[in-house]
Amino acid sequence: MLLRLLLLICAPLCEPTGLLLIASPSRPTEGSPVTLTCKMRSLQRSNAQFQFCFFRDSRALGPGWSGSPKLQIAAMWKEDSGSYWCEAQTTTSKVLRSPRSQINVQRIPVADVSLETQPPGGQVMEGDRLVLICSVALGTGNITFLWYKGAKGLNLQTKTQRSLTAEYEIPTVRESDAEQYYCVAENGYDPSPSGLVSITVRIPVSRPVLRLRAPRAEAVVGDVLELHCEARRGSPPILYWFYHEDVTFGSSSAPSGGGASFNLSLTAEHSGNYSCEANNGLGAQRSEVVTLNFTGGRSARDPLRSLPSPVPQEFTYLNSNSPTPVQLQPVYENEPREQSAVHIREQHSSEQKAQKPRGHIGRTRFP
Repeated sequence: MLLRLLLLICAPLCEPTGLLLIASPSRPTEGSPVTLTCKMRSLQRSNAQFQFCFFRDSRALGPGWSGSPKLQIAAMWKEDSGSYWCEAQTTTSKVLRSPRSQINVQRIPVADVSLETQPPGGQVMEGDRLVLICSVALGTGNITFLWYKGAKGLNLQTKTQRSLTAEYEIPTVRESDAEQYYCVAENGYDPSPSGLVSITVRIPVSRPVLRLRAPRAEAVVGDVLELHCEARRGSPPILYWFYHEDVTFGSSSAPSGGGASFNLSLTAEHSGNYSCEANNGLGAQRSEVVTLNFTGGRSARDPLRSLPSPVPQEFTYLNSNSPTPVQLQPVYENEPREQSAVHIREQHSSEQKAQKPRGHIGRTRFP
């Protein structure tokens, strides 16, 4: 009887009556920290040295057994949800175990998905690098990002990562990359798309070609000579400048691309070198030189030459937006076929008809 009384008195002084696991916060969201505390109930003996260990689904957490009754978890994720408990013991006591506690980590669905570009603004030079940056304002856990091109939604790339942003890169932009793009993000809930972003590919102008056209086989002073300058490639609008002996004398624009013309009323002073320049703000390009020379006519002793034969007529467009071709007058030539020529004749008195000044237009070729 006395022994039983001593045991009843000693029991609360020798060991705790139980353990309790406390999680703070009890319903964590993904990415947030959690503190697990192994709390002893009815512990009367203050000098007892206990070792603690925390478990989730039969797997020990952290460093294993330690002298601290707390375990700090830096970030909890959806896959960390499960059944948790703790154990405690001394070198002489049996192992005590807390009841199991279910901890469910809350995932936040993605929201406010946006697509941005680098460089910003959606305009990029042909040959440069383009980055499409997909971002979410809200969302936790592993997020899957998908990039799409065009109205048909061609999937370009898919990435899954634990991040609020992801990037898709086009290392070298081509003209065919000009399109609308969007991205989609999801983390296990309904996918959330971004808005559409339009990409404009800016193309520098190519070297333009200058052509001179006269209204007749032998144009007289006072006739109108058309100077037509055209760059085959280049983003509109394109501004064309026309030069005589490297001095500009006129300009014309092509708001929708293509070529542009400038009309010149011929005088004897118009002999010399002509060229044109194309510029769309991405760099200027100058054409080859076309030379217009006035030369003396043949003397009476010169053998007769056959009249120049017309070059086959060709069709051209007035501008890139015109669907109907316009037929220009034939250009005659009295030089090798690789050079274009237009003859220019001044009005003279009947006494000077034997020697008529003539002019020709020849293209200067560069090696």
